[in-house]
This record gives sequence, structure tokens and C-alpha cells, in this order.
Amino acid sequence: MDRVSATLTDGLGAAAAASGILTQQQARIFGLLYLSARPLSLDEIAAELSQSKSNVSLNIRALVEWHLVRRQPVPGSRRDHYQAATNFFRAMQEIFERRFRWTVRQVLTAAADARAAAAESRRGTPSEIEERLASLEAFFSLIDAGIAAFVRGEAFPAEQLRNVIPLRADRSKQR
Repeated sequence: MDRVSATLTDGLGAAAAASGILTQQQARIFGLLYLSARPLSLDEIAAELSQSKSNVSLNIRALVEWHLVRRQPVPGSRRDHYQAATNFFRAMQEIFERRFRWTVRQVLTAAADARAAAAESRRGTPSEIEERLASLEAFFSLIDAGIAAFVRGEAFPAEQLRNVIPLRADRSKQR
């Protein structure tokens, strides 16, 4: 592997290891394919990255599922060849929709359930806990709306942040 490819594959691998989105190996495969001028077979990828073909095959399936890599037929070859996606906006839309939005919705469900439980256990006015849970729901609802906007190719509703997250100047007035 040349120095440029090695630098990118190792750098992407290190970044992915901390991201929780892709594994280190998946990011290294993506980096190799992204810089390749032609689609590569599983054997070629395995040889370039010094990995087993079965390991590469397993990781390729995940990359295909994330729409970061696609199978590319090569005339005259019966082997599967792969090529990296170059439309990063579309790839990030997929990641935001499938990974981050799911997580955000899990938090929204947990907060709503906790708020309902708190409301059942009290009498009268909403408690401080219910108010905190409502704030948590408002924040994550905004994040959910932002992800939805991003997936549709629209601007993030940043102006709504002021209603959910008090600005520094506003906080000083509250003290």
C-alpha cells in the first residue's frame, strides 16, 4: 500500500474507533476503496490491508448496508468487486437517519415514560423533575427535528435553540 493510502486508511480507522458508527476495520476498508481508481475484489482488499478475506467480507457487508460501499461488476470477472461511495451528503443522511435519530428517539421515549411516571406519583402542580424531563424532551425533540431537516436536505432549525437552550446572556438574568 502506498503512503497516501496508508495514511488515510489508518487515520480513518483511528477516527472510526472513537466514533461508534463504523469499526476501525470498516473505516480502513472505506479509505482504501475511496482512494482506489478502480473497484477492488475482496482478495485485493484483504491483501492491501493484511486482513483475512472472511474479515473483509464481513466488514464489506456492513459498509454496503450503510451505503458507503457498493458492489460494482467488473467485465470479465466473476468475483465481487467494491467501490466506495463518493456522495458524502447522501451517506451522512443515511447515518444520521439510521443511527443518530434512533438514539435520539430512544432518549425521547425514556424521558416521556419517566415524566408520565413522575406525573402519576404526584398530586397537584408539576414537580421540578417533571420540568427537567420536559426540558430534556424539548431538547431532544429539537435534535430529532434537526436530523429530519438534514435528511431532507433542509437547514437545521437553529433559531429554535434559543427556546430550548438559554443563551449565556439569558442565564445571567435568571440568577
